[in-house]
Amino acid sequence: MTTAPLASPQLNALSREVALVCDSAGTILWADERAEHILSAQPGQKLRTLAAQGTEEKVDRLLLQARDERVENWELILCRAGLKPTTFAFYAQPRDGQLMLVGSLVPEDYGAALAQVSSTLSELAALHRETERQQRELTRRADELQRLNRELEESNRGVRSLHAALDEKAENLQRASEVKSRVVANVSHEFRTPLHSILGLSKVLLNPLNGQLSSEQEKQVQFIRTSAEALYELVNDLLDLSKVEAGKAVLRHTRFEADEFMRGLRGMMRPLLAPESPVELVFPDSPSGLKLETDEAKLSQVLRNLISNAVKFTEQGSVTVSVTEGPRDTVSFAVKDTGIGIPPEYHERIFEEFIQVETPLQRKVKGTGLGLTLARRLTEMLGGTLTVQSAMGQGATFTVTIPRVHPEVKEMAGLTERAQQLDPQRAPVLVLEDDRQTLFLYEKYLERSGFQVLPVRSVDEARRTVQRVRPAAMVLDVMLEGETSWSFLAEMKMKEETRDIPILVVTVTDREQKARALGADEFWLKPVEATQLLRKLGELAHRGPVERILIIDDDEVHRYLLKQLLKDTPYALFEAEGGRDGIRLAREKAPHLIFLDFLLRDMTAFDVLDELKADPRTRDVPVIIQTSHELKEDERTRLARETTAILAKHTLSREVAITRIRDALSKAGLGARVEEREVRRG
Repeated sequence: MTTAPLASPQLNALSREVALVCDSAGTILWADERAEHILSAQPGQKLRTLAAQGTEEKVDRLLLQARDERVENWELILCRAGLKPTTFAFYAQPRDGQLMLVGSLVPEDYGAALAQVSSTLSELAALHRETERQQRELTRRADELQRLNRELEESNRGVRSLHAALDEKAENLQRASEVKSRVVANVSHEFRTPLHSILGLSKVLLNPLNGQLSSEQEKQVQFIRTSAEALYELVNDLLDLSKVEAGKAVLRHTRFEADEFMRGLRGMMRPLLAPESPVELVFPDSPSGLKLETDEAKLSQVLRNLISNAVKFTEQGSVTVSVTEGPRDTVSFAVKDTGIGIPPEYHERIFEEFIQVETPLQRKVKGTGLGLTLARRLTEMLGGTLTVQSAMGQGATFTVTIPRVHPEVKEMAGLTERAQQLDPQRAPVLVLEDDRQTLFLYEKYLERSGFQVLPVRSVDEARRTVQRVRPAAMVLDVMLEGETSWSFLAEMKMKEETRDIPILVVTVTDREQKARALGADEFWLKPVEATQLLRKLGELAHRGPVERILIIDDDEVHRYLLKQLLKDTPYALFEAEGGRDGIRLAREKAPHLIFLDFLLRDMTAFDVLDELKADPRTRDVPVIIQTSHELKEDERTRLARETTAILAKHTLSREVAITRIRDALSKAGLGARVEEREVRRG
């Protein structure tokens, strides 16, 4: 029969020794299990904080003597488990700059201890029996789990196989969609040339000046022309739809008023109706002063399509086109007809490609089956919705609801506004790009980095921005709408004051050789990944003046820890082992910020502060106090008056350190001075 190991909190409590390793300042670097259990000692804790109240100086004397020689039988009263004061006899000796301490518990009641041992053994026996029972239960559950795992593994294999098959089908569908889009675009373009010829020749044949046709011939040529016009309409719809699907349709935002837009639309659509037509095209008065900022051409294309459809499927009555202001800064355009109507089951299907409602009138006026599909896609590009309300024989109302100001316009305005306020903690990066979505993407890439996007959409705007502020780097798209930025690239690299600014060319055209010849520091084809852009900007960008930070601390370990916390930050770090050395370096290096330890061997923090304030060279340097000392009320009051912040060493983290540094530099006005120097350099 096996016996349970004799290990329990009660037996550990009877152990008479604890072992500790401290640094020269008395900070615990390592504690054995008994020290952790008996004294709640933890690495990073000061040994003197374990001393009973009023005996802290005895701990300090032990540490001071043990730095130089071996110490034996040094009695300390420590708070056992943080509550009960208990006497320990300590042996200590120095080793490699550290102090090794072993403390023996001075026994108080051996009889009580033996009784405790007996009680503990009884508890162990009962615990052993309970452990054996639980072990049997665990074995049973483990067997059950193994069975379930085998079943799950079989299910997982089936799911993985299904996923693989789905991935393969999705890839095939994607390839088929891409091929379809390319074929549709290419074939549609090829169709246009012969269609132009057919339409042109039929128009020539129908012109009496080119010879009189017989009535039968004129009828046949008219059929040819009508069929060619229908085919031409189909080709145009296919081209527009393929552009939208491929994401190549470009939005061109303009500002316009609703009433002027509706007057222009009315002028374009009136020729659809003959003078004797039984259908009336009605445009009620539009709200005056209603201004929109969106793609006017695409909105017009959507409404022309809807009006054309309404006229086709209305044999008599009217087609009414109206505009109203909607909720949440939207605008609604409604096209209402008195035509044949649409069955409820077709209300969504009519927006699918090549879907048409089967009615006698539908067969009479055959369409492409693409108009409503294209209209809905274009409406969605405008940030809106296209809906229909209809019933058979009661006409139909198509409603286009779009934001009065396109979301991209609002985002671009916000991006431009944010760029006007330079963040002194971030290096400005000029981005010359005419595509708004790409500009938004760059801002997302850089918003959590040390860079700030300065968006510009033309070469002239880029020149004005460079005159206002010197960027740390530039990202250029050389293929802009209506112009290229090759001349701007060459200009920046020729000028003395801008030639050292790194320039990254990111575009869709493979012209790397030309870009490099004009001085580009990097060339990429779109799209560019966030990590790729940030890594290259980090390598090339000039972030301006580097803030210098001086660390004054006689504790080598803490100086090392603080340098590790500030690793990979844009700060230049200097360190001093004492107050005198720190004051000298402060005068020589002119730091922007000082980390000062409260307790120094050679002088107090107040002495250091007095000398810094007395010297004009260091008087205005912000100081952050770092300490593990429990400050008195008067000490804390004075430090709060003369320093920027007071930080506890044991709670210091990278986030806290960087935040306090930024706050101190901002209060000292360094951010504004850095920005001012950058503008003067540009």
